[in-house]
Amino acid sequence: MQFSEYWLRSFVDPQLDSESLGHLLTMAGLEVEEAAPAAPKFSGVVVARIVEAEKHPNADKLKVCKVDVGAGELLQIVCGAPNAAVGLTVPCATVGALLPGNFSIEAAKLRGVESSGMLCSGRELGFSDDHSGLLVLPVDAKVGADLRDYLGLDDTLYTIKLTPNRADCLSLAGVAREVAAITGNPLSLPAVEPVTPVSDVRRGVLLEAPDACPRYCGRVLRGVNAKAATPEWMKQRLARSGVRSISALVDVTNYVMLELGQPLHVFDDAKLSGPIHVRYPHAGEELLLLNGQTIMPDADVLVIADDSKPLALAGIMGGEESGVTLDSTEIFLESAFFAPVAIAGRARRYGFGSDASHRFERGVDFELPRLAMERATRLILDICGGEAGPVEEALDEAHLPTRPAVVLRPARVRRLLGVQLSDAQMKALLERVHLGVQEQGDCLLVSPPSFRFDISIEEDLVEELARLHGYDNIPAVPPQGSLMMLEQSESKRSTWDVCHLLAARGYQEVVNFSFVDEAWERDFCANPDPIRLANPIASQMGVMRTSLIPGLALVLATNRKRQQARVRVFEIGRCFERKADGEPVQGFHQPVRVAALAAGGALPEQWGAADRGVDFYDIKGDLEALFAPGVLTFERLSDPALHPGRAASVLFNGRHVGVIGEVHPIWVQTYELGSAPIVFEIELDALLAAQLPVSTEISRMPAVARDLALVVSQEVSAARVLEALREVAAPIVREIALFDVYHGKGIDPDKKSLAFRMLMQDTQRTLEDAEVEAAIAALVQHAEGTLGARLRGSGE
Repeated sequence: MQFSEYWLRSFVDPQLDSESLGHLLTMAGLEVEEAAPAAPKFSGVVVARIVEAEKHPNADKLKVCKVDVGAGELLQIVCGAPNAAVGLTVPCATVGALLPGNFSIEAAKLRGVESSGMLCSGRELGFSDDHSGLLVLPVDAKVGADLRDYLGLDDTLYTIKLTPNRADCLSLAGVAREVAAITGNPLSLPAVEPVTPVSDVRRGVLLEAPDACPRYCGRVLRGVNAKAATPEWMKQRLARSGVRSISALVDVTNYVMLELGQPLHVFDDAKLSGPIHVRYPHAGEELLLLNGQTIMPDADVLVIADDSKPLALAGIMGGEESGVTLDSTEIFLESAFFAPVAIAGRARRYGFGSDASHRFERGVDFELPRLAMERATRLILDICGGEAGPVEEALDEAHLPTRPAVVLRPARVRRLLGVQLSDAQMKALLERVHLGVQEQGDCLLVSPPSFRFDISIEEDLVEELARLHGYDNIPAVPPQGSLMMLEQSESKRSTWDVCHLLAARGYQEVVNFSFVDEAWERDFCANPDPIRLANPIASQMGVMRTSLIPGLALVLATNRKRQQARVRVFEIGRCFERKADGEPVQGFHQPVRVAALAAGGALPEQWGAADRGVDFYDIKGDLEALFAPGVLTFERLSDPALHPGRAASVLFNGRHVGVIGEVHPIWVQTYELGSAPIVFEIELDALLAAQLPVSTEISRMPAVARDLALVVSQEVSAARVLEALREVAAPIVREIALFDVYHGKGIDPDKKSLAFRMLMQDTQRTLEDAEVEAAIAALVQHAEGTLGARLRGSGE
């Protein structure tokens, strides 16, 4: 909201300069985003009157003017403005004046004629875009007066940013109330006296939707002159509030809205038939709005109508066909209260907004419509003339908002703020902002006024006291308290540790949105029914993700477009799935997962190693390192996001905890990922539960290594054989590792040879050959019995 400092000071005038006043507003919760001068700096410009104007002897488009600047003698000034004429009152920059852009005025000869100054347009003075002619001032302007003083150009234009709960400050009166309350200066709002009706013409009002509009005031004014000029003081205040002057009738409604905060609307009464109906639209009704847009209002959009047609979108915008024109002589003035829930979001639904909807959807004082009606009526009569009829008011008190009293505990205020305010001080501060306060034992009973929609609980009053007392006046006291050192497990990881582990292996962390494109869910997750957002921020962010992999794929695609060949990224985030017993939201499961993606070279380009693309086993090694010393097993898997033959399920302690594999070729091509990246996605809880390595005694005894080659069926995986061997390994077997897989001569085509190296050692003694052979025999016997394996070279 933008407004003029001069206008504000006409209501309350604290002894503060412009900068201090802006700081005070900000600290009061009315954040000043900008404080700009009403006009750029210039000097030496005065009010002047053209006494003579003759054609230049040597130029067709120039005039030689004699100008009175109040100095006792006339100045001769050559002027090229087409509207320069005798009797015109205009700005004059005298010799020595300095105009915007550091332009200095000096005496000069123009086409052989002396010129001592310059007559100015608004554009040349920097506060108007009009360059069609001289800036015409009122006839009664005092000749010789400094133009800056006469036009109030040393004004400051404040732009404040209000939170949605402070709709009461969307007006000069509201801002002035706050300034008066904080500074203690007297508040002087415009006196509004009821206008005595001199006509008995009225138009009835029917409230057919009292829940959306419980109060509606209307008044007929006859004999108005819509062509009357808007007073300069009103045009100036509107302009400095960012509102363009349109016509006297419209300007009055905008002025009262800015002054008091009550949006108003003017209908051409001659275009109305029957009483005013405040209702919801009938099926098939259309309305041409003032912005030229034709709409068919939805069933929940309130309209103002007469007996034959809708006239306006209630609280949003008027209709073109019922609007006033310069030929209107009989008008119907509307002032109403519309419930915020009936207005909120309706204007955005049709792709526009308005000052009225901005205020009504946040909450307008429900006691204000009649006062604003009287204020606007008086201004219209003073400017446009005419006769006012009686105010027709329709009221449904049962649907008006209530302002129940709120109990405030002073002791709690003192404890929360850390400021020892007395009960009397609290009462005085609250009464400054027009809150009714009564003592009730150890508590205060506070009644909010009708314009404060934001006060409903005790915490609101605590915040109000902090604001009124002044945030700068609240001492910054360091918190004190006894801290207990909490035990931290040395056997489990934290999420922070996981991030460090992945970063140490060359991955960079990314953070993606949890809401994604529906196409990702369909392609990568084969999810035809994702969890949809009721109000997405963008069309491509309409559903909740069930996997982190699509987001990482998008990161890769973005890097590919920026010529980044090697990408290694990871993300820790929440996914969202439908589940009847889900927590914390019923019906939705929200697991936290860890996902990583690697693409490009296995190593950064260097002289010490040949170029090699990253492959499945590089990422498998990274994943196993995360769980070390825990042991993972892998099983073949079919996943919509992954290559059919290059994907595996990740199992930890026999439980499925995630997937690993190469991205499916279709999605590599569809999403322009270049070479196929390798990804994994696992449950964070499983990783955090993995035990950390523990220290053990290093044996000083010699180790014994034995190689064991087993022939198994092609369908038996190496992981299954490893698992079987580890199940029966003797305590002296410290390590079993696969080091060779062989297919070919000497091995049946439907079988393969797996060679394992056994490392055996004891911490207290040297192993004997007999116990080594017994341990190997037990392993071979178990493999033969459970897997159908045979020792290679032993024959059939």
